[in-house]
Amino acid sequence: MTATVHTIGHSNHPIGRFVEILKAHGVDAVADVRSRPYSRFAPQFRRDPLRQSLEGAAIAYVFLGAELGARTDDPSCWCDGAVDYHRLAATPLFQAGLDRVRKGAADRHVALLCMERDPLTCHRCILVGRHLARRGLALAHIHYDGTVETGADADARLMRETGTVQGDVLAPDALARAYDIRGQKIAYRK
Repeated sequence: MTATVHTIGHSNHPIGRFVEILKAHGVDAVADVRSRPYSRFAPQFRRDPLRQSLEGAAIAYVFLGAELGARTDDPSCWCDGAVDYHRLAATPLFQAGLDRVRKGAADRHVALLCMERDPLTCHRCILVGRHLARRGLALAHIHYDGTVETGADADARLMRETGTVQGDVLAPDALARAYDIRGQKIAYRK
């Protein structure tokens, strides 16, 4: 059986609603993939208050921003003032982060956490999710309203949004091109 990893953006939810959504999808572990887990506008999602709220709801919290965050301090991952997702994904630290998620997903219902509402505008899908899928994990993206978009549906939407739907929609090279286009658009810039 293939393990499923959920993704979710905290956006501006009240913490109670956020926990409700996680519970509704059976999530019992959150992997925070934000490089800097702090928010000026949503203090309930700062690292320590979030961890306390989740643990109070019997949801484990682990910070993986050093491993899977999009704002790396590794100079080898930067190109022309922006993070290069291919270089970042090739680092041993990133690979170790993927291993931790895969191992956790073997016996937990894990959700990757970042800030953005739409998974297609966030590295949790475009960078991390892409590589988890390559390792055989299924993805399910929880949207702001609590609905879920499958990894396959998100891939099809990404291809439409990036204009890469040409010929066979399931062509791996077209999908890779769509991920690259979006990754270049959303990559952190200095």
